[in-house]
Amino acid sequence: MLFRKTGIGAVLGALALTLAASPALAEIKDFQLGFQQAASPVMVQIESFHMELVWIITAVSLFVLGLLVWVVLKFRASVNPTPSKVSHNVVLEVAWTIIPVIILVVIAIPSFKLLYLQHDIPKADVSIRAIGKQWFWTYEYTGTGGFTFDSLHLEDAAAKAAGKPRLLGTDNAVVVPVNKNIVIETVGADVIHSWTIPQFGVKMDAVPGRYNHTWFKATKTGVYYGQCSELCGASHAYMPIEVHVVTDAEYAAWLAEAKKKFSALAALDNGATRLASN
Repeated sequence: MLFRKTGIGAVLGALALTLAASPALAEIKDFQLGFQQAASPVMVQIESFHMELVWIITAVSLFVLGLLVWVVLKFRASVNPTPSKVSHNVVLEVAWTIIPVIILVVIAIPSFKLLYLQHDIPKADVSIRAIGKQWFWTYEYTGTGGFTFDSLHLEDAAAKAAGKPRLLGTDNAVVVPVNKNIVIETVGADVIHSWTIPQFGVKMDAVPGRYNHTWFKATKTGVYYGQCSELCGASHAYMPIEVHVVTDAEYAAWLAEAKKKFSALAALDNGATRLASN
């Protein structure tokens, strides 16, 4: 449905788009307007806070719209040929100062709680360093025996063959266990990047020369996608993030295999570097 962009049509259009973002409609679909399904406690809280804001915004918008309609009808020229000369109203001025303050306090309290939840990093079950580069991610599993690998986006044909979505699938995915605290340390190797997974409620800049920290606890197994969310150059659109959330047993098996695989690749790279230098 199309809405006119003036008057009440604009208000109804904006309201419809806002309500479309509610968690009740948040199934992952092509061209969707709403959130993806939450898969972490932080994202659940973000969706809850979002809905609180939706109701507050809707109530304020309808109240202001009602006042405008009332003023237009009551004080139009045909009904009031002699305009009022009232210059001020103390009660009204106090009200329109105090009421917005109360509304802002109501918004601020859950907002501060959510910020604290996001930035109070718990003890890590798994620690991963995400290094943003032009234009791919390098991951270091720092607390599990230590291994490193690059994660590059798949070309369209390769993504289709692997059954992965275009511009989101990678050759080497991040793998983490379900219901565990995953601490992500981000840093940029060249310019500013941003490590983002919408379903986890995670977005943290990767800044050169600075280590930032964020965390998530995935509550559902599955495959989750994100992208670099900081404009970082010509191939910014080709920096996807793919995270596989698996059971503890599957994670242990992957970890053992990954140590062998990526350690062997690192040894080959080091050997090739030494040969080239000679």
